[in-house]
Amino acid sequence: MADLLTAPAADATQALAVSRARRTMPRLSGKLLTGIVMIAAIIAFGVLGPLFTVDPRDAGFDPLLPPSAAHPLGTSKLGYDVLAQVAIGTQGSLFVGAVAGLVALLLALIFGVLAGYFGGALDEILMLLTNIMLVIPGLPLVMVIAAYVQHTEGLGPLARSSLLVALVLGITGWAGSAVVLRGTARSLRTRDYVAASVVAGERPLRVIFVEILPNLMPLLAAQLIFGVIFAVLGEAGLSYLGLGPTGSITLGTVLNDAQTGQAVGSGAWWWFVPPGAIIALIGTGLSLINFAIDEIVNPKLRLAPAAARRQRRAHRMGRGIGGEEVIA
Repeated sequence: MADLLTAPAADATQALAVSRARRTMPRLSGKLLTGIVMIAAIIAFGVLGPLFTVDPRDAGFDPLLPPSAAHPLGTSKLGYDVLAQVAIGTQGSLFVGAVAGLVALLLALIFGVLAGYFGGALDEILMLLTNIMLVIPGLPLVMVIAAYVQHTEGLGPLARSSLLVALVLGITGWAGSAVVLRGTARSLRTRDYVAASVVAGERPLRVIFVEILPNLMPLLAAQLIFGVIFAVLGEAGLSYLGLGPTGSITLGTVLNDAQTGQAVGSGAWWWFVPPGAIIALIGTGLSLINFAIDEIVNPKLRLAPAAARRQRRAHRMGRGIGGEEVIA
């Protein structure tokens, strides 16, 4: 009889717990959906576009042809098909962004998480190196390293390649993420489950990989997206200044060709507007995804829109705004 009486109460408690968990879980917001659709479309264009266009290095067409059925984005001053170059350039820029973002995230993990978890002398040394990277101006450092490495003998095909530019951007863009990860790792190492693992005799690296890193996944995703944005924009800036890859085509090299070919002065808008628009769309789409991840990491950001709607509804009903409706 007691079991029969307690069963409904247990079911109600479980249902209430599930309801609360659903309310606290992040939902598929408009920002996240829009960002995913934008990035998926750009990736599809970069991967599938070169399969349906002409050779991007074929200079056998008439120069500076406006958009037409034969050339939807016209041709460049040297007779290249702009659509073919933009398609393969999108692929190259995404490659640079992905490689540089992963390299920057790996270095940020090494410097940030290790410093935050172990503390002590190791923390001081790693943070000293991180602060040095932070105070050095980013763009001049990238320009100097890129100019030096790209003219170093013995690199062979790696010199002036997209991979080399990606590595340079990744090595110079990890410091900010390392500071964020260090602060979060220092907070997590004081949690009860981490202390229990340490008391149980678990090795430090296992504690980091099993207890620390899983709780950093949303933050790691946000830092990876930030690194990709930084790399795509950084490669475009380097290429526009003539320090980008010459052995491959990226959106930055297309813009550089348009700049040196005086596309603006000749009115060839189809030469520089499409690559610039795709770079802007990449940054916008990734930023929207990053904003959605921020809402997952910070529950206050996720609950703020609902609280704001309650405030407006209370104001319209004449109850005023105050008490529980105020967001600290």
